[in-house]
Amino acid sequence: METLAEIRARLVAGQFEFSRHALRRAVERNISEAEIRQAGRRARIIEDYADDKYTPSCLLLGFTDAERPLHLQVSRADAELVRIITLYEPDPAEWYNYVERR
Repeated sequence: METLAEIRARLVAGQFEFSRHALRRAVERNISEAEIRQAGRRARIIEDYADDKYTPSCLLLGFTDAERPLHLQVSRADAELVRIITLYEPDPAEWYNYVERR
């Protein structure tokens, strides 16, 4: 299983791929690959889904250089590329400090 350090390094290096769902969401929400790389630099795990449907995954919180908060759900499976399952800018009405669900 990928460690946080490994996931961060791959995100920063651009070594990631999108699920079909995540690619659609990135376009809809205007989230660029550069922003994903930036958010990956300081990302932290805020939820861990060890028993996720297809592969263990986790929800990361990271911030872009412009301080835009991003949530990235990524697979924790050992692979060459980090697979981004979904991504979005967290809604403050649903998240306390972008970390804890309301």
